[in-house]
Amino acid sequence: MRFNKLFKIVASVALASQALADDVVSLTKDDYEVTLESAPLALVKYFAPWCGHCKALAPEFAKAATTLKEDKILLAEVDCTVESDICNEVGVRGYPTLKVYRNGKASDYKGQRTADSIVSYMKKQNLPDVTAIKAEDFEKFSASDKVVVVGFVKKDSDEYKALEANAKELRDQFVFGYIDDEELAKKAGAQVPGIVLYKQFDDGKAVMQGKISQESIEEFVKVESVPLMDELGPENYSKYMDSGLPLVYLFTSDAEDKKTVGAWCEAIAKKVQGKLNFVYIDAVKFSGHGKFLGLKENWPAVIIQDVKQNTKYPYPQDKKIEKEALEKFIEDFQAGKLEPYVKSQDVPEKQEDGVYNVVAKTFDEVVLDKSKDVLLLFYAPWCGHCKKLAPTYIEIAEEINKTEGSKVLVARMDATENDIPASSPWNNLEGFPTVILFKADDKNTPIVYEGDRSKDSIYEFLKKNAVNEVKVPEKKEEEKKEEEKKEEEKKEEEKKEEKKDDEKVKDEL
Repeated sequence: MRFNKLFKIVASVALASQALADDVVSLTKDDYEVTLESAPLALVKYFAPWCGHCKALAPEFAKAATTLKEDKILLAEVDCTVESDICNEVGVRGYPTLKVYRNGKASDYKGQRTADSIVSYMKKQNLPDVTAIKAEDFEKFSASDKVVVVGFVKKDSDEYKALEANAKELRDQFVFGYIDDEELAKKAGAQVPGIVLYKQFDDGKAVMQGKISQESIEEFVKVESVPLMDELGPENYSKYMDSGLPLVYLFTSDAEDKKTVGAWCEAIAKKVQGKLNFVYIDAVKFSGHGKFLGLKENWPAVIIQDVKQNTKYPYPQDKKIEKEALEKFIEDFQAGKLEPYVKSQDVPEKQEDGVYNVVAKTFDEVVLDKSKDVLLLFYAPWCGHCKKLAPTYIEIAEEINKTEGSKVLVARMDATENDIPASSPWNNLEGFPTVILFKADDKNTPIVYEGDRSKDSIYEFLKKNAVNEVKVPEKKEEEKKEEEKKEEEKKEEEKKEEKKDDEKVKDEL
C-alpha cells in the first residue's frame, strides 16, 4: 500500500511536470516561420540540450508558458543542435538566446530568466505603451505588477505626453497607465494632474511631488521603483549594476544579524534614497562574491561598491558593526572621506617566461608609463581560453623582448586576484581573456583587441596601433607551414569550446 501511494505521488508529479513542458511548443524548420508569423506575440528560446544554463531555464520557461497560455502568448523553443540552419539565420551566438516576436518581427528579450520575470515581461509586451484605465478596473490594474506607474492626467495634456515618453522607454520594465479621475486621485493622495507609483514592496505607493515633466517622471520612477533594501541574487544583480548608484551590501550568515544590522541599514537607506542603493546578500550562498569584493569570511560585513568608478569601500572588518559607526561610515563615503580598498597580489620578486606580471600595486607604474606601449592581458587562472592563449602570448613577449631597446611591453594581470585601480582609464572587464593596448602617447584611450588568438593577428594589431616600433620576426617556410597547421587545429578547438557554457562571468552573481 505504501509503495502504491508513493508511486501515485511520483507519477502525479511527473505528469504535472510533463503538462508544464507540453505548453512550450517545439519548433522545427517545417513550422518555424508559419508559427511565428501567425502568432501576435511569442517568446522563443534557442537552446542546446548540453547547456547548463538552458537546463536551469527549462522549468522556469515551462512554468511561464503555462501561465501565459490564458493571455494567448506563445512560448516556443528551437533545439539548435538539430535546427542549426534556423539558429544560424537568427544569429544565435550563445545559449540560451531568448527573442520576442510580434507577428514574425524579432527583438531581444531583456528580462530575467525566472518564471515570474518572464510572465511579467511578456504581459507588458501585450499592453499599449500607456493603458487607459477604467475606474472599475483601477484597483486590479494598480496591483497588476511589481511596479505600476499611474498618471492621473487628461489625455493629450503635456503631462500625458511626458508620461507616454517615459512609457515608450521603460515599458519593458514597468507597467504604465492613465486615468482622468479626481476622486481616485484624491484617494491616492494626489491630484489631477498627478503621478503615483504603486509597488508591491516598502510602503506600497509613492506620490510624485513637484512639476511634472519627462525628466522629473524619469527620476521619480528611477528612485521609487527600487526597494529600500532588497535581497540580492542573480535575478536582480544586473539591475543594480546598471543603475549607476553606489551599492551598499550587507553580508549576513545569521538571521539575528540580518534583523538588527538590516534595520539600521534600512533607516539609513530612507535618508539617502536615490543616492545609494542597499541590499541584503546571503554570505554563505554568495561567499564567492564577498571574496570578489575583497572581504574576509567574517560576518556580518558591510561594503560599498561604487559601480561607476569600480571602487570598493569596506566597513573595517576588525571592528564590530555599531549603529552610530555605520551611519558615520555612510556619511564619510558620501563626503568623499573614505579611501577605496584595492585588492592586489604581492609584487613579484622576479619576472618569468617573458611576460611581465602586473599586480594592482604596480599598475600605475607599469601600465601607465607614458614611454611604453603596454599590451595587457586580463586573465583568470580557471579560464580555458586563457590557457590556450598563453603559449602564443608568451612567444610574442619573448620575441619582442629580444628586440634591442624595445619600448613595447607584453604584460598580464590575474583579474581574479587584482582590482583594476580607479586610476585606470579602462575598467570595463566583462570576460576572459581580454587584451588591451595602453598606447605610449595616449594612456587615456586604450584600445581593446578584438581579433582572433593567433600570433599573426596580435602582431598585426600591435603594428597598426602601437606608437613605438614593433619588429615582427622573419619566418622560415617550414615555420609558416607549421604555424598554419597549428592555427587550423586551434580554430577547430575553439569551435568545440564554443559549444561549452560561456566563461564570461566574474563570479557567481
